[in-house]
Amino acid sequence: MISTVNQKLNKNQNLAMVIIGDRCIDCDACYVACKTEWEIPALQGAYRTKVWQVEGENNLGEPTINFLPVLCNHCKNPPCVTVCPTGASFKRSQDGIVLVDPDMCIGCKACMIACPYDARYYDEQKKSVDKCTFCLPRLNNGLEPACVVTCVGGSRNFGDISDPTSSVSKLLKNATSITRLKEDEGTLPNVYYITINE
Repeated sequence: MISTVNQKLNKNQNLAMVIIGDRCIDCDACYVACKTEWEIPALQGAYRTKVWQVEGENNLGEPTINFLPVLCNHCKNPPCVTVCPTGASFKRSQDGIVLVDPDMCIGCKACMIACPYDARYYDEQKKSVDKCTFCLPRLNNGLEPACVVTCVGGSRNFGDISDPTSSVSKLLKNATSITRLKEDEGTLPNVYYITINE
């Protein structure tokens, strides 16, 4: 069965990704799906989404490895948009998605430097900065982002958090903890990392 999101995009949505941290198994299905969907060059650092390995320790001092899916956070206050000299980087008012218009991008890379999430790369072939778009063409066809559809563990969840009946709103409501990366930067990110009791 094909996953869908609201059948059609409506105006005045707040689209977000909610990631259940302990469900990510570092299978790289999201990474491969994204690379394939968007024909991203096979270069180190060229990605729209990926999974970082985070080493740590548990309460007993034993080493642990956790997996952290990362992507553009489609911030409510995106510094990448503020620094763009041409307006190539912009935020859609109807749903909060942050995009780059490749025809307006001059390749100055100011947005790459301004992004605290390292979520952009420069595509030499397109001569433009590129980044996650929440798979906007898929959304326009009523489909979820490729990374969400292929997530084996059900870690990635997507939808409109302004809709209290959406799956992402319910996940946030029932979460035992909610984290957003680098909140102190004032970006107000729309990617949430949660834990839930199951």
